[in-house]
Amino acid sequence: MTLRVQILKDKFNSSLGLPFKELLPTSVVEQALDELKIRYYRRLFDPIVTLWAFLSQVLDSDKSCHNAVSKIIAHLAEQIVEIPSTDTSAYCQARSRLPEKLLEKLFKKAADNLEAKVTTEYLWCGRNVKVIDGSTVSMPDTAENQKAYPQPSSQKLGCGFPIAKIGVIFSLATGASVALCIDVLNTHDIKLARQLYQFLNHGDILLGDRAFCAYADIVAIKKINCDAVFRKHQARTTSMRKGKIVGACDKLVTWFKPKKCPKGLSVEPAMLSLFAIK
Repeated sequence: MTLRVQILKDKFNSSLGLPFKELLPTSVVEQALDELKIRYYRRLFDPIVTLWAFLSQVLDSDKSCHNAVSKIIAHLAEQIVEIPSTDTSAYCQARSRLPEKLLEKLFKKAADNLEAKVTTEYLWCGRNVKVIDGSTVSMPDTAENQKAYPQPSSQKLGCGFPIAKIGVIFSLATGASVALCIDVLNTHDIKLARQLYQFLNHGDILLGDRAFCAYADIVAIKKINCDAVFRKHQARTTSMRKGKIVGACDKLVTWFKPKKCPKGLSVEPAMLSLFAIK
């Protein structure tokens, strides 16, 4: 998978113009704009061209706005239109106007299209495996970003960038992200995960590291007819004398409901949620 991604990135870097126009045709972007009822003017830097350029800029080894504008000029040179100047201000303004809802819409549409093409041979025992993980992203150092996603307290003011925590579920078969959420830096991975379980489909298997190994979450995943495979949390003790051995490296053990309700969850009848255990 890593090699294929690198080959694709190299192909995009070496191509002239805007290669994303083949992956996200005009018709697909226009349909998303219509569904979201987003109105725009027909201009050189319309949302379609700007989106193609922005995605290319993200993947390109040269992530400068100047390089992005050069790709737009190469794209427009094939058409009988006015060629813009190499100044980057117009592109930067157009990029800042890209609606976040449009990116979310196309994000989901691309993932759904890939999922629809998955055949049985790419599944595990006939079931779709989804992988969940958390990470961080840094953003431009603006007052708005600093307010919404403050930088780490260990950094002096003015010496760091706003950092956000993200949680992602992606398909093991396609490699495409199928769900994403974002929060402030000190948010635990499991809190982000609880916003993502709703995107699992019937029969999915959720694969994750030890950060997601909690009794309440495994019960919640079972309630939506899915299964979970998580590495055992380091705080949970293991006894080789208990349990039933079912294989060379397999043991069946019983995990009892904790006596105390985990932080962040409620057992009040009026506030029972997907994660509350009766």
